Amino acid sequence: MKIKLPQPFTFQAGKRAVLLLHGFTGNSADVRMLGRFLEKKGYTSHAPIYKGHGVPPEELLHTGPEDWWQDVMNGYQHLKDLGHEEIAVAGLSLGGVFSLKLGYTVPVKGIIPMCAPVFFKTEEAMYDGVLQYAKEYKQFEGKSEEQIEQEMNEFRKTPMNTLKALQELIAEVRGSVDMIYNPMFVVQARNDQMINPESANIIYEEVESSQKDIKWYEKSGHVITLGPEKDSLHEDIYHFLEGLDWTE
Repeated sequence: MKIKLPQPFTFQAGKRAVLLLHGFTGNSADVRMLGRFLEKKGYTSHAPIYKGHGVPPEELLHTGPEDWWQDVMNGYQHLKDLGHEEIAVAGLSLGGVFSLKLGYTVPVKGIIPMCAPVFFKTEEAMYDGVLQYAKEYKQFEGKSEEQIEQEMNEFRKTPMNTLKALQELIAEVRGSVDMIYNPMFVVQARNDQMINPESANIIYEEVESSQKDIKWYEKSGHVITLGPEKDSLHEDIYHFLEGLDWTE
């Protein structure tokens, strides 16, 4: 079955812009509803897709955090090229890690890390997640169980050096959050099975932002942007953005 691959999106509305960043093994669909919500509220948004994401999982094996960070920076530049001088950023999971890194790398108006890890599981646990993602992708393609098993056996033969680099990226950002002074709204799902939710408290406590808030969503899991509390999440993000000191 031919499946339609997810695409980056840009929803143009007002002068205020928000960069939306998806998670590891995710894609722009994870933040699309948030983008549409912000568009209705007069905010322009752009969501890139990281290299090796939103495509057959074999391609993920040959990419890493340096590639994905370049995609984040290209996304930021895309909004600049459209004429947006003031850009806020909201990121889910790995996208939340990148949103924090942007905070001490380039000017951003405000930062919304959602379920962002500052310490990660073991490489083995991360790899199990990648295998699960690969299998589900193949099922979504409509392949037979026999073909999936055959392809998964091949998939396992390819070393995935990405995971070590991913842990190093998270450690780097964890050690740098005290260099962040931007307004911050930390979002965390209470029922997060993917990361240690304590990450949210560490981010909140260690950033130097004078304007910061944290909220726990009691009914949500890791992909909070698609979860049962997404509507209140949208409203909370809008409320935070409205409180920023935009020049226009």
